[in-house]
Amino acid sequence: MKKQGSINVQTENIFPIIKQFLYSDHEIFLRELVSNAVDATQKLKTLKTVGELNTDINSLRVEVILNKENKTITIRDNGIGMTDKEVDKYINQIAFSGAEEFVNKYKDADKKNSIIGHFGLGFYSAFMVAKQVEIISKSQTPNSKPVKWVCDGSPNFVMEKTNKKTKGTDVILHIADDSTEFLEKNRLDSILNKYCKFLPVEIKFGEKTEKIDDPKGKKDDKGNVLQIEKKSDNIINNTKPAWTKPPSNLKDEHYKAFYRELYPMEFSDPLFHIHLNVDFPFNLTGILYFPKLKNNLEVQKNKINLYSNQVFITDNVENIVPEFLTLLHGVIDSPDIPLNVSRSYLQADGNVKKISGHITKKVADKLSRMFKKDRKDFEIKWDDVRVFIEYGMLTEEKFYEKAKTFALYKNTENNYYTFDEFYEKIKNSQKNKENKTIILYCNDAKEQHSFVKTATEKGYEVLELGGPLVSHLISKLESDNSDIQFARVDADIIDKLIEKEDVNTSILSEKEKEKLKKYIEESLESEKFTVQIQNMSVSDAPVVITQSEFMRRMKEQQNLSGGMQMFGAMPETYNLAVNANHSLITKVLNEKTKKKRTNLINQILDLALLSQGMLKGESLTNFVKRSVDLIK
Repeated sequence: MKKQGSINVQTENIFPIIKQFLYSDHEIFLRELVSNAVDATQKLKTLKTVGELNTDINSLRVEVILNKENKTITIRDNGIGMTDKEVDKYINQIAFSGAEEFVNKYKDADKKNSIIGHFGLGFYSAFMVAKQVEIISKSQTPNSKPVKWVCDGSPNFVMEKTNKKTKGTDVILHIADDSTEFLEKNRLDSILNKYCKFLPVEIKFGEKTEKIDDPKGKKDDKGNVLQIEKKSDNIINNTKPAWTKPPSNLKDEHYKAFYRELYPMEFSDPLFHIHLNVDFPFNLTGILYFPKLKNNLEVQKNKINLYSNQVFITDNVENIVPEFLTLLHGVIDSPDIPLNVSRSYLQADGNVKKISGHITKKVADKLSRMFKKDRKDFEIKWDDVRVFIEYGMLTEEKFYEKAKTFALYKNTENNYYTFDEFYEKIKNSQKNKENKTIILYCNDAKEQHSFVKTATEKGYEVLELGGPLVSHLISKLESDNSDIQFARVDADIIDKLIEKEDVNTSILSEKEKEKLKKYIEESLESEKFTVQIQNMSVSDAPVVITQSEFMRRMKEQQNLSGGMQMFGAMPETYNLAVNANHSLITKVLNEKTKKKRTNLINQILDLALLSQGMLKGESLTNFVKRSVDLIK
C-alpha cells in the first residue's frame, strides 16, 4: 500500500508559515497534539453511544511518552484511530478538520463528549519542534489495517502499511536540535500542567512513586507501620473539575478544595464564589472566586483562566470579563467564545459581548442575594469586597445601577448604610444654606479624630471612606445626585463645610484681624499656607489646617491615573484657619514683646501642624524644645 506524494496545500511555503507565525509559543504543540488525542477518545465514546461501534471504552486514556535517549516524544491514544483513507483525508490536506466533520455529523450525540478541535491545523504544530513526525494508527473500524505516515516537515510524505496490534494512534515526534528543551521532563510537566490539567480524558505522563503503609501491616522496632514505595501511573489531570459539575452536587468545601487546586500558593480561602452554568443562548460554565483584596488595587489581573472544552487557552480575559472583574480568580469555559485559528487569543464578536454582560449580571445578582439574605454577614464581608464593587460602579454603568441597592457606606460608629438610607438619615440635619445636603466623610477616623470629633459634637454624621477609588466614586455620586455634596472633614472648618444662615460673630474688629493676619504670615516659613481669619466658636481650636476638597480630590484622582499630569503636578496648598474668637488668639494680639508673640504663634502653629502629622524633622525638634521651656 506504500504511497508517496505531496501534502495538498495551496502554497509550498505553508510549513514555514505554520512553524513561525501560526502559534505564538512553540510549547503549544503539546497542547494541540494531546487535545487531538483526547478528541480521538471522545469520538470513540460518541460512536459507542450511537451504536456504530461495539468496543470497550472503560480504559480510554492518552499517554505522553518521553524518550530522551532517542530524542522522541510520543503522544499515544487508544481512541478511534485512522484508516489509510482517513490519514490521506485529514493529514494530507491541511486544515481539513476531521473533528469539524465529525461534529457536523454527530453534533447531537457529541454534546456530552465535547470534541475540542475544529480547525484542523493543530497537528502541524508538531513541526515547530520536530525534524520528523510519524503517525502510526489503527482504526477501531472492524478489519482495519494499521497505517504509518512519515513527514520531515516538507510538503513531501510517505504513507505505508505497518504493524500495530493495539487500536488507536501514536504520534511520534523526533525533536529537532534547536528544540531539545522539550526533552526535559520538567519542561513537559509544566506544559501539561498549564494546558492539560483539566482535560476530560486521563493523561498519563510516566510514573510516580509514593510511600504507603505496608499492605501486610509490618511494623518497625517502635511499633510503627512500615512505609513502602509504590509505583503508579502519573495521571496529570483532573478529568472532572468542579466547574463541569452541576452546582446542586457541590458544597462549599468542594469549591474551596477546587480553589486550592487552582492556586496552591494561595494561603487564604476566598470570600465566596459564583458558579456559572449557562447553555442558552451560549454555552458558558465556570467558577469565579472573590479573593480577599482589602484596599489594594495593585494586584494581578491574570488569575482568571479561559478554557474551551477544558483546554486551557489564556489567562488574559480582559475582552470577555468586565475590567472590574479581572480582579477575581477562577475559571471560565465556553466553546462559544470565538478563538483565532491557533486558539491563542480571542476574536471579537457578538458572543463575547453577550457573555461579558451575562457575567456582570450574574455577579450583581449574587451580591444582591447575599445582601438581602443575610445583611449582617454581607456587612462583615464588605471591607473585603468593597474594592470590587466600587471598581464596578465606576466602570460598568449597568452594574452601577444594580449595585446602588447593596453598596454600603460605613460611618465612624461602624454602622453600615446604603446610600439611600444614609441620605434619608442626614438630609435635613446636614443641609446648608444653599439647600444642599453635605455628606461629611473621613478617610481614616483615627488620623482625623479631631475633625471627626468636632463634626460629631455638632450632631453630624461622618462616613469613613478609605481606599484608592473614593475620590472617583464620590464624584460620580455627586454627578448623579445634584442635591448632595461630599466634603472631607478636614477640607475646612466645620461651620464652613456645612454653612448655615446663622453665623458666629467676631470679638475682633476688622483692623485687629488684619494685624493678626500679618503677625501669623510673618511667622510662616512656607508659602503653601493661605491664612484666613474665621469667626469660629470659642470652643474650637485656635488654628486649624485644612486642604481644599477640590484640590485634594483632583490630586488623588491624578495619582490614581498613574501620575498623568495634564497641567503639571498639583501644588500642595493648605488653608490655615485662625479662630478669631479663641482666647489664645486674643493673647497673641495683646502680647507686648515681639519675641513672646512670635514664640506663642509658633507654638500654636506647630500644634496645628502636629495634629495633621505635618510637623517633622528640625521643626518637630524645635517644637519639643520650646514646649519643655514653656513648662519649666
